[in-house]
This record gives sequence, C-alpha cells and structure tokens, in this order.
Amino acid sequence: MAMIKSSGAVPGDRRVRRTRAALHCAVIGLVEERDVSQISVADVVDRADVNRSTFYAHYQDVNELVEAACTSMIDDMIGLLTALDPARVNPSDRPEDPVDPDPVLTAFFTHFAEHAGLYRGLLGPTGSARVIEHVRVRTTVSAHFSAYLGATGDVPPDATGLSDIAHDVPAAFAAGALLGVAVDWLQRGCPRTPLEMTILTKPLLLALSAAACTPPAPVAPGPGGPQERS
Repeated sequence: MAMIKSSGAVPGDRRVRRTRAALHCAVIGLVEERDVSQISVADVVDRADVNRSTFYAHYQDVNELVEAACTSMIDDMIGLLTALDPARVNPSDRPEDPVDPDPVLTAFFTHFAEHAGLYRGLLGPTGSARVIEHVRVRTTVSAHFSAYLGATGDVPPDATGLSDIAHDVPAAFAAGALLGVAVDWLQRGCPRTPLEMTILTKPLLLALSAAACTPPAPVAPGPGGPQERS
C-alpha cells in the first residue's frame, strides 16, 4: 500500500480530499493514455491544476500516486475472486441466450475490459512495479480464500498480505495464472469477450480446484522396503 505523506492538514479536511481526488483522477487519465514511465510530475500537476508543492505534500513520486489512485479500484476487482464458486452454473432461461458458467468470473474479465487502457498501462511490461506487486499479493490472498481452493467462510478484514496466510502454492499458482491470462488478453486488445474468457478459463480453474482439494496419495515403499543410503 502507498504511504501517504502528511500534508499538515487534518486527514478529513475537504480540501485535502479534493486535492487527492483531483490528483487521482489526473493520473488515472494519464495512465490510460501512456506508459507510467512516461508520466512526469509536471504532467500530473498540469492535468490536476495544482502546483508541484501541493503534489509533494501528498506523494513522493508518480509511482506512489499511481498506486494510491488505483488501489481501491484494484482491490474491488480482486475482491471478486473470493466469490468464485467452482460448482456454480447459471444457464439462461432462454435457449438463445449464451450460458455463463460463472457470472463472477465474467464480471472479473468485464472489469478488466472496462478499464483496459488503465490496466494495460499498470500491468504491462512498462507498468508500475509497485502496482504489479500489490496486485500479485492481493490476488494470491484472495485466491487463498476462494471457494475454488476449498476455502470456507469470509475473508478476514485484516488479511491483506502474504504474511496473513500460510504458504499456499495452489493460491499463488492460481493468482499468477489468472492474472497472466488477463494481462495477455489485454495486451492483445481483448480479442475475446469476457464471457468467452470465462468459458475458456473456468475449466482450468476447475482442474486446479480438484487438484488442490484432493489429498496427496501416500507413497508406498518399494518391494524391499525403504532403501538405505550408501
């Protein structure tokens, strides 16, 4: 999470909130137009109509502003993952309508598509390393609590980092795979619809779910019993 510098004003001060909102809106618009590496503080303050001293009263640099501006949007998107249900099937009442095998997963891809320019800039090869790491960590945590991996109950409100969960290889694998698929789709200009992405992705998640929820079979000793090392 970005560490916001103190501006000397009361945190709830309307002026502070207005200034931060203007900076957030400005940088999100810029990220949708160009790479993060090509955005300067001058670009942001010009778009937000504030001066440089005001910018530095709130943020250290553009990357910190980008992370702060996008954290809420990213967390809302990642929050969808915990609602994924491997057993969920919602066929339409009308045969001519497409069947959506997992509306939550479709909503996940729809969110990406609606903010394609932003996420292409943030998560692409020239994006913000801090934002990419934030997404990776939060997605892994959400995957850990997802029904796909056999979790039960709600996500603890304070579970936001890897230190809040046990080492979970399937969760890390699922998070990396799902983000990898989404980013590849974005970089290619979203050639398939969100529904098509769900139809293609769901079987892969189901396979991972089955593997993650199946206890490993015990390894039987060889005919001569355990072999001693020489």
